[in-house]
Amino acid sequence: MKKQVPFKKDIEFKTNIDEINSISLEYEITEKKDSLIAGKFMLNGDYRMTSTSPNLDFFNYELPFSINIDKKYDINDSSIDISDFYYEVINNRILSINIELAVDNVVEKEDTIERCVEEEDTIEEVLDENDVSSSMSNDMEEVNEVKNFSLFDTLLDGDTYTTYKIHIITENDTLESIMMDYSITREKLEDYNDLTDLKLGNKLIIPANEN
Repeated sequence: MKKQVPFKKDIEFKTNIDEINSISLEYEITEKKDSLIAGKFMLNGDYRMTSTSPNLDFFNYELPFSINIDKKYDINDSSIDISDFYYEVINNRILSINIELAVDNVVEKEDTIERCVEEEDTIEEVLDENDVSSSMSNDMEEVNEVKNFSLFDTLLDGDTYTTYKIHIITENDTLESIMMDYSITREKLEDYNDLTDLKLGNKLIIPANEN
């Protein structure tokens, strides 16, 4: 079973936002047990306060999130990934972000299946809206120093996860500059993206560097 879980957050900047120059999104899972999946989104990038500003200002936010799944489902072997991400600047002060997480490989527990069979019920192969709830904390912590975040290589009884960044192409981007910014080869990018027709606003999946 697979479920798309949406998150929305409006981040108010202390300064004017004329243009987002670059933006990327990472996530980190901090807890996955019982019926709870918790973690945080790491949003960072740079922007210009005015159209004539020669300098870029940096931003970096951590946004905690949680996903509660009905207890009749087993999430031990589930996988989580960012399936969509887009943003909008509102009134030159608010960065409105929309994130969609894909929770995959969620299975119904055996005792639930047995009970449904006994009752001759039909088990849906998709999660109902009532089976999943999500939230994003209103507490935002702005980090003054831009840092590189990595998802834990091993988490929660040996479960492994992969970190991806989502990069939205801006007018100042070239394929070469993106490769340089993320220290990644064209071949590695092509494993995750179609590079034949890159356009402004396209999303690129940037896999984490492997040590």
